[in-house]
Amino acid sequence: MSRIAGVAVNNATLFFDRIYSYLIPPELEPLVGVGSMVLVPFGYRSQKARMGVVLSVEDGDAAKLKSLYDAAPESARLSPELLRLVHELHDKTFCTYYEAVKAIIPYGAQYKASSKGGSPKLEKQITRHTEPVYTRAKRPEKLTEKQAAVWDMLADGPLTQAELASRGATRSVLDTMCKHGVLTREQRDKGLSLYSSYSRDPGEITLSAAQQAAYDRLAALQTGQPAAALLHGVTSSGKTLVFIKLIERTIRMGRKALVLVPEISLTPQMIYRLKSVFGERVAVQHSALSHTERLLQWNEIQAGGADIVVGTRSAVFAPLENIGLIVIDEEQEHTYRSENSPRYSAHDIAKRRAAEHGALLVLASATPSVESYYAARMGRYTLVELKERYNAMPLPQVELVDMREELAAGNAGSISSRLAGEIERNLAAKKQTILLLNRRGYRTVGMCTGCGEVIKCGGCSVPMVYHKSENRLLCHYCGASISPVPETCPSCGERIKYTGFGTQRVEEELAERFPSARILRMDADSTSRKDSHETMLGAFARGEYDIMVGTQMVAKGLDFERVTLVGVLGVDQLLFAQGYKAFENVFSLVTQVIGRGGRADSPGRALIQTVDPAHPVLNLAARQDYTAFYEQEIRFRKLNLYPPFCRLCLVGFSGENEADVVAAASAFAGMVQTVSRTMRDVPLRVLGPAPMNITMVGGRYRYKLTLKCRADASFRTLMRRAADEYHKQGLPAKAALYLDLNSDADI
Repeated sequence: MSRIAGVAVNNATLFFDRIYSYLIPPELEPLVGVGSMVLVPFGYRSQKARMGVVLSVEDGDAAKLKSLYDAAPESARLSPELLRLVHELHDKTFCTYYEAVKAIIPYGAQYKASSKGGSPKLEKQITRHTEPVYTRAKRPEKLTEKQAAVWDMLADGPLTQAELASRGATRSVLDTMCKHGVLTREQRDKGLSLYSSYSRDPGEITLSAAQQAAYDRLAALQTGQPAAALLHGVTSSGKTLVFIKLIERTIRMGRKALVLVPEISLTPQMIYRLKSVFGERVAVQHSALSHTERLLQWNEIQAGGADIVVGTRSAVFAPLENIGLIVIDEEQEHTYRSENSPRYSAHDIAKRRAAEHGALLVLASATPSVESYYAARMGRYTLVELKERYNAMPLPQVELVDMREELAAGNAGSISSRLAGEIERNLAAKKQTILLLNRRGYRTVGMCTGCGEVIKCGGCSVPMVYHKSENRLLCHYCGASISPVPETCPSCGERIKYTGFGTQRVEEELAERFPSARILRMDADSTSRKDSHETMLGAFARGEYDIMVGTQMVAKGLDFERVTLVGVLGVDQLLFAQGYKAFENVFSLVTQVIGRGGRADSPGRALIQTVDPAHPVLNLAARQDYTAFYEQEIRFRKLNLYPPFCRLCLVGFSGENEADVVAAASAFAGMVQTVSRTMRDVPLRVLGPAPMNITMVGGRYRYKLTLKCRADASFRTLMRRAADEYHKQGLPAKAALYLDLNSDADI
């Protein structure tokens, strides 16, 4: 009998993702176990090397089996918990096994095939950055003056070569001391100090009476058994202070904490708050880090060098042991759902990990998702509320400005005369202003004045956006551009008129109206450079800018003492958008950005510019009345059967020929109906096929089926059977298929 490895390989399609058997050569047996990264020959006739993950090891007959080429060190093996998450993602998100592996492990910790030495071998995706570290060994009877100085430098413990060099030690002296056994030298990963410009403030945190009551209720849930709570607090109610006290308690219990934030722009403030209290025991995981930075942080977490991990969605996979607390801040945000395979929800993974570790999961927001608030109302979460601001300051006064009246008065600009007056008042008072506009660029539409044709991207069914600073039209979906910007219509030759406004146009208009104002623009264009979020937000916090205009990255989670005025521009486009969550998204965004004002000793005020000032959602957001909004929204969801009264599964189809894509989608809908008739215990409604909101992206047509379902094991079985039939009929050649069980179905 031989040792046989069951391996799932990289680059498999959904329909060919299965376990392949390979012989484990005797020389690799010590390295190979369940969860190992291995290199295998793959293909019927081919011996081409392909990465794989071992999902089983057992004794068996190795006749006719190919042998593994190579295996990664045992230290690179997936832990049992992370391996269970691989199976979880595979079973519940319809991804391949190796797609799950790549989602869980950062790029730098992964391996690739190499042909060094003529035979296929494993090689790390990036070489770990190491540096020599020197330690005392034994002191000889005689040392030179320079050697004695080095010996004294190491009195308090090991030092790196760079640290010794900064104190005057030369490489030749160190080499000589190592040669004679006076010192030992080893290679260690280079240290990495991210977000190091923090000020340590270990002082006692004083909670208000309301915060203390919230903390006491949450702390009572930390019993070692899984628990979940929703912390619903108005903007500036001090939820972060409650988190910090819970983290302190968690660490005193000898356990560890995981804190998730929805966007990179929110990460710096949270990291600095936590580092000011907990110092270097805070590790970071998010996509703005370089591969090396992320790898070194991952290694530090895996080695037990971090008590707290802070990061965006992917940080939910951090290799923490003994987790006692998981916090998902701004839990309503769509960024907690992955839009690429594996299409997972960080909420679901966090629940799974909290259950496994016996941890407390805290979802927190001023505007929780309707699904989460419903779960709390139904008793599935413990509902904890903070109804007042931390410093007893009132909520901002809110005014809705009718932009129809502005247009009638001859003001066609993006800023109303009312808002301009308030900005002027703020500038005179040396206070700061935040303006929200969720559209980047300069002008958003270019239309021919003759034939009415709109300039669209050649590969996507969307208008191209004029970016004045680069003098080009840009597609915000595929990145295609046209430069210089056309002035005449390619169809009829008439003049093209560019209308609409984005953040670049608002920035220019502000500069024209308020020439002395210092203006900061934050959007995807201005924050593309590394550390730009941290740099910009730090400058604004120090008072180096008077006005910050930006997209939704400026709307939530930020805390600036000098901000007393908030303006909301262009909200109507969001208000009348497609999708059953349109009103919830508007309510959340407006409520959150209004809450950025008046967070210190000066009262805040906000102006919402709209063509429909009587709209109930805007008025509820202006009053910060989440409960009333929820009651209105939950009735709509129940009447029309939307979450939380069902789950939505989106089945996406894409291909180069629109007719083929529509036919494939229709065929799959029929397959689902056929299979469902054999599984009568699976409630199901099939809607579509219909074009997605953006019908074509990158030259491929996109259609969808929307399934209202229960999304349990029976439903997943039904979908796998339908997908298998889709493959048997050769339809993937006409239209690629994917399934998203965490969809908002408004793509």
